[in-house]
Amino acid sequence: MYDDKPPSSHTPYKSWISKITQLLTGEIHDQDELLDILKDAQERKLLDAEALSMIEGVLAVAQTRVRDIMIPRVQMVVVSCNATLEAVLPVVIEFAHSRFPVIEEDKSTVVGILIAKDLLSHLFSNKKQTVKDIMRPADIVPESKRLNVLLKEFRTERNHMAIVVDEYGMAAGLVTIEDVLEQIVGEITDEHDDADAEDDFISQRSEREFILKAVTPIEDFNNYFSTDLHDDEFDTIGGFLVHKLERMPKKGEKLEIGQFRFEILRADSRRIHLVKLKIKKNKPLM
Repeated sequence: MYDDKPPSSHTPYKSWISKITQLLTGEIHDQDELLDILKDAQERKLLDAEALSMIEGVLAVAQTRVRDIMIPRVQMVVVSCNATLEAVLPVVIEFAHSRFPVIEEDKSTVVGILIAKDLLSHLFSNKKQTVKDIMRPADIVPESKRLNVLLKEFRTERNHMAIVVDEYGMAAGLVTIEDVLEQIVGEITDEHDDADAEDDFISQRSEREFILKAVTPIEDFNNYFSTDLHDDEFDTIGGFLVHKLERMPKKGEKLEIGQFRFEILRADSRRIHLVKLKIKKNKPLM
């Protein structure tokens, strides 16, 4: 009679223990399986939603490449290597960045990095010095580099900014350590960030390629691309894509609608974060 046990009142507990055991003994077969265990932990209140989101961000960083998050060349704030320190001071004050790419002829030829602290330390001793005299070497990375590798390099080499180059060696954009960390912890703002920056939902990377925040309002999307998406059932472009797919998409998934090709750059189990948009030729807009 002592062998008799009540029917399975401890089954959920044992199921959870078996999952933890599986996690600790290295029997996880893929990332999706690991995420399932972590989501189960969050549902059981063993892990809060913010912690889960950060873990998902860490896992995503290993799969995301520099090209997916870089600030495109057209949006870079740069200074000329031949400009005097006095001449570039207004630019440094206006944009309040800590680092500025230094160019030789145009934005495709970055030859160094100007650190604002270096400028201030030399400005009063010799205003006629040029940026070339005090600039530091630029850290160069390819568009295809994975973010986890880049983050390790930032830490070991104590760099905060890298210039991203294309297959021809021309500057395609820039990426900072803050950009990488934001993929894990979410948006980082400081006292210098413009309050209106939150409205910068759409950034253009080339003539036909754009990066969209998933929270871009449908009205803003329609105004920008001269389209007529109806917002009766969704308010954002992320909501529009979920509505069209009838499920939460994963990173890398693509959806073609009219002249637009959407690609999910970053998403977790609850929401889309970032979308790439390409406009195809010879097809009508939505």
